[in-house]
Amino acid sequence: MPEPLRAAVIGLGSMGANHARVLSDTPGVELVAVADADPERVNKAIGGRPIPGFPDAATLLRETRPAMVSIVVPTQLHEAVALEAIAAGANVLVEKPIAASLPAAARIARAAEAAGVLLTVGHIERFNPAISELKRRLDEGQGGPVLQLRARRVGPFPHRIRDVGVIHDLGPHDIDIMRYLLGDEIERVYAESRSHIATGNEDLFAGFVDFRGGAMGLLDINWLTPMKERSLTVLCERGMFLVDYAAQSLAFYENYAAAAREGSYASVTEGPMTRYPIANREPLRVELEAFRDAVASGGPAPVSAHDGMAALAVAEALVRSGKTGMPVAVEEVAAAP
Repeated sequence: MPEPLRAAVIGLGSMGANHARVLSDTPGVELVAVADADPERVNKAIGGRPIPGFPDAATLLRETRPAMVSIVVPTQLHEAVALEAIAAGANVLVEKPIAASLPAAARIARAAEAAGVLLTVGHIERFNPAISELKRRLDEGQGGPVLQLRARRVGPFPHRIRDVGVIHDLGPHDIDIMRYLLGDEIERVYAESRSHIATGNEDLFAGFVDFRGGAMGLLDINWLTPMKERSLTVLCERGMFLVDYAAQSLAFYENYAAAAREGSYASVTEGPMTRYPIANREPLRVELEAFRDAVASGGPAPVSAHDGMAALAVAEALVRSGKTGMPVAVEEVAAAP
């Protein structure tokens, strides 16, 4: 039986603490260390586990030599910590967004390629069972051509986040899912953004993204809503899919007229709604199991550096559009660093 993979978590905010929790009981993995500059967070994450906690990434990497590392530090620190981990020979999962800028993301990707280690990006919504089932049904052509995707991701302001705005923090989730579901790239965006809480960054925006293949995407994302909602609709010629991320539910509302006259899209009529059974699982656990399996097998990465950079390029274009009030072309990201 193979030895378990030595794993570590760097950054122990709310998401990092969850990485530590999941990795501590993931089969085939041994959580060997955690690190954070805040001793209170370190002590809480250790929580009776017989593992050491460290105040910084460099000491953790030097003293424990993990095979796989979750990097869950603030976005502005992604590049520095990822480069340290890669230089130490660790396979790396960097939480989204992959980096604070595209040049920084490219440097991380080049370093991983040169070192021969695996680099994956923590786009967790890909691992939601409802999204997996939706992807399967779209690939099978159940709804026909996709016309529009609409994402709503709203909730209260997270006071722990001050280094980026809501577009960089929440936007990449839905940007990535739209790209993933369609297998298509976004070429142009338009956004309106506002800042109501004095952080220097936007906390509310509405965005439009235009796909090369003709589908359009709508993004309604903010930190100003006193309840959480995480939903996605995918409008197709033969009906509409509805996902509730939190409930892990998937429903399909049939366009009865389109179904009755295959090949003809002359009208739209309300048809039956079908709710599909979903085997619920914690998306983070599914994601970290995929990371484990990729490290054990030598790849490929569950979510590639290119995917992370493409989502970041769209987020950067949305920020620029929100500031200028003009449509912005998305910078093309090369397939390989």
